[in-house]
Amino acid sequence: MSDERPPSEAESAAAEASDAEHASDSADADAGPAEAGGGSVALPWILFAATCLTTTMAGARYLHPAVSNIDLLTKHLLDGIPYSLSLMGILVFHEMGHYVLARIHKVDASLPYFIPIPFLGLGTFGAVIRMGDTIKRRDTLVDVGASGPIAGLVVAIPVLAYGIWLSPIKPLGAGMLEGNSLLYGTIKVLVKGQWLPGGGVDVQLSPVAWAGWVGLLVTMINLLPIGQLDGGHIAVAYFGNRHERVARRLHFALPFLAVAASGYAVWQLSLAPKVTLAMAVRLGGMSGLPWLVWFGMIFLMRRATAGRYHPPVDDEPLSPGRLWLCRVMGIVFVATFIPIPLRPTL
Repeated sequence: MSDERPPSEAESAAAEASDAEHASDSADADAGPAEAGGGSVALPWILFAATCLTTTMAGARYLHPAVSNIDLLTKHLLDGIPYSLSLMGILVFHEMGHYVLARIHKVDASLPYFIPIPFLGLGTFGAVIRMGDTIKRRDTLVDVGASGPIAGLVVAIPVLAYGIWLSPIKPLGAGMLEGNSLLYGTIKVLVKGQWLPGGGVDVQLSPVAWAGWVGLLVTMINLLPIGQLDGGHIAVAYFGNRHERVARRLHFALPFLAVAASGYAVWQLSLAPKVTLAMAVRLGGMSGLPWLVWFGMIFLMRRATAGRYHPPVDDEPLSPGRLWLCRVMGIVFVATFIPIPLRPTL
């Protein structure tokens, strides 16, 4: 994910540094040496090391869901390395895609600020790159916005394919079922020879496959055509400044998508024998929560850019090559789109 803002708003953005996506924006003179994009030279490396640890913890928790945190850290931590290496490889390539293209276009950009999340979920909320310059040239905006998802997918697809090859096919049981996208389902067909889940069976994801699936999810989230997300950059470059109004409508559609996702999960659970409606609502009602989280994340990003979803761009039209790249990224978004990222099964 790349994060740009007009230079004239640097002070007001720093004042809102408590926002989760922009906590790294408080970079005063006492924080240490400055790097490109502002901020401390050491902080990106500290956060990277912390995120390597938290993703290793998340990988160990994936394999050992019932053990205590103490046992996880003292006895099983190394079991999380395959997941951590796979996921961090995907995320590093994604962020360095942004960083390298920004530098090629002489855009002032920081190293990635990874966001570690200990003892919870995936182990990370991804990363952001601070940009000291507002990118007004639309061709440049497409290059910087598209480079991250492309670079991440270059790693995520083979990681996922290898991980699925390691994963056994087993009967569906009680637990959480990861959502299918067109790309994910196609990879399972190519590796396992059948569309899964189907016929009461599915792959039991290895840690490497789980990291690959998360990589596709990260790509989908970043390609949402809203705000400062990669898809927001691409959409503004493609449609121009009029996309601001569309972005607002898309943003406020996310809670409705959350309700639809939860409703579908509740309906599916209610079809199971001996499942009451109350039980189905209790178990399936949280399936739309990820869309609410992303709604809130985009809201915080909007606050940091003076209420705009995206800074304005020039009226110069896109080059033919960038027009096609925008269309390709739209296809990638459709191929990776997961309406219900996770839902319970019985």
